[in-house]
Amino acid sequence: MGKSRIRITDDGSHTLLSDISGETYHSSFGAIQESEHIFIKAGLLEFLNNSIDYLRILEVGTGTGLNVLLTYKYTENKGVKVDYDGYEPYPLVNEERDSLNYCKILDMDKDIFKSIHSFEDDGISISDLFNFTNTRQKIEDSNLPDSYYNLVYFDAFSPDSQPELWDKSVFMKIFNSLMPGGILLTYSCKGTVKRALKGVGFKIEKLPGPPGKREFLRATRPL
Repeated sequence: MGKSRIRITDDGSHTLLSDISGETYHSSFGAIQESEHIFIKAGLLEFLNNSIDYLRILEVGTGTGLNVLLTYKYTENKGVKVDYDGYEPYPLVNEERDSLNYCKILDMDKDIFKSIHSFEDDGISISDLFNFTNTRQKIEDSNLPDSYYNLVYFDAFSPDSQPELWDKSVFMKIFNSLMPGGILLTYSCKGTVKRALKGVGFKIEKLPGPPGKREFLRATRPL
């Protein structure tokens, strides 16, 4: 693997330093803490707390697989069927995947985490209720179904390092793929991001951020 890219964040969980962007995949203030705050509590739980029984989720930038793992953890005992599609053009090598400490901290099976990092054309069934497809493709090159997803985790590297991922055309594609009332979550509150989201029709909210971050964005496709 060469020089290790693994970094320990303030909550004890790991993140990785990206060779592509020069950024870490997660906040240095806490990888698990950040993901739970932004994607789970402000997004996933909005649906689970309303007794939904079927969720379709899209993630842009599957990365370390932490958001997938947390989503599985929060839904596995709820009887909620989940179809989860991830896009990750630059997957981790196995040695890095196996070194990440999320399963130890969350008390979860390592085989589940390994399966999250597979790239099967037809996807995999992590459980009877949780289906996951990881696509080794850029979201810009994808063909997304119309009015399909309930929830989008937009967890790409920052607009400064990968501006093409935060382009209005990408947000338009995602807007069209969301069902009315569907939610997109992202850690970025940059002005260009807010303008791009508003420009394609999203209603945006600035919410209080996790430790180390003042705020983040929740964007909703209007009903």
